[in-house]
Amino acid sequence: MDWWGLITLLISALAALLCITLHELSHGFVAYRLGDPTAKQAGRLTLNPIRHLDLLGLLMMVVAKVGWAKPVPVDMRYFKHPKQGMALTALAGPAANFLTALGATGAASLVWRLAPMNQGVLLVLCLLSNLALLGVGMGLFNLIPISPLDGSKILFSFLPDRVYYTILRYEKYVMGLLILLVLLGVFNQPLTFLMLRCLEGLCALTGMPLDVLVYCQDVSAILRLF
Repeated sequence: MDWWGLITLLISALAALLCITLHELSHGFVAYRLGDPTAKQAGRLTLNPIRHLDLLGLLMMVVAKVGWAKPVPVDMRYFKHPKQGMALTALAGPAANFLTALGATGAASLVWRLAPMNQGVLLVLCLLSNLALLGVGMGLFNLIPISPLDGSKILFSFLPDRVYYTILRYEKYVMGLLILLVLLGVFNQPLTFLMLRCLEGLCALTGMPLDVLVYCQDVSAILRLF
């Protein structure tokens, strides 16, 4: 049995849960700060990943490095400026993912340069690398301007009110099409390109070698470095 492969899968799932949780918590927190108590009343202002989990979205994150969570309920009628409030709430999720990726890359750089290499350190590197890759992947994926992803909420905030609210009424029907496009791999090439560019930038900021960061997402690959 490939124990290292199983450990890598479990670490990847843990990293995905962390990215999902921070993403959805950020949505709810910003909405709450803007005056909407809906997420708080629904128990979504929590670090408990079970409250945010969408099994298909988690599976896609582990397998394809992009995915989603159970949407945080938001009632834009509470916002002083509804469209702008919704756009800021939507932006909070991807922003949290990119900050998570930056923190994970920085931590990985410190571990890689300073920690003595042993199995425990390798597992930490694997977790940090998965957090970096999944954070960037989830952040970019959710910025795609297709309903109901966050990018659509940001883009649509610039539309006239009549068009904006009409789109919102029908966005739930687009979810099936979005899942189909993901399964067909339509976003694979552009997302891979953008992920590599983002990771290059994070590695340049933190001093983490990009090739090592990518290698470290798989424990077996890390072992081959030594």
